[in-house]
Amino acid sequence: MFDLMRRNNNQMNSYNPFKEMEDFEKNFFGNAFDNFFTTKDLSEFKTDIIDEGDHYLLEADLPGFDKKDIDINITENALTIKASRHSKVEEREEKNKIVHIERSYGSYMRQFDVSEIDTENIKAKYSDGVLKLELPKKAKVLPASKKLEIE
Repeated sequence: MFDLMRRNNNQMNSYNPFKEMEDFEKNFFGNAFDNFFTTKDLSEFKTDIIDEGDHYLLEADLPGFDKKDIDINITENALTIKASRHSKVEEREEKNKIVHIERSYGSYMRQFDVSEIDTENIKAKYSDGVLKLELPKKAKVLPASKKLEIE
């Protein structure tokens, strides 16, 4: 579901297949807007995922967003977090008043595999620019016992 672990040279390294595919896509297709931005972090927000035993805790940094601008959707085995921030120029007719804009605006999205999560009982809370999702793990199904007859 989340970061997988693999061994390289007797060290434990975090493996993220989604990041690997994103890097492949960026390298293959390129990013037409790289020259306009000084950072490449505009397209995603940072998250921490903590294993709490019976559930995972996902914390996503979304500073400056209103709760109404954050959408959380679950389809099949994917959890999608999308946040949108609109510029003041779009919201009001202030084009002649703005001297300089550095803050980024647009849509930010991340997807997570939730195939091992009880999606009916996910809880979400947003406070102080941090979105917290409590993702309960699915109960492990033990195989039923079966008695074999001796011939």
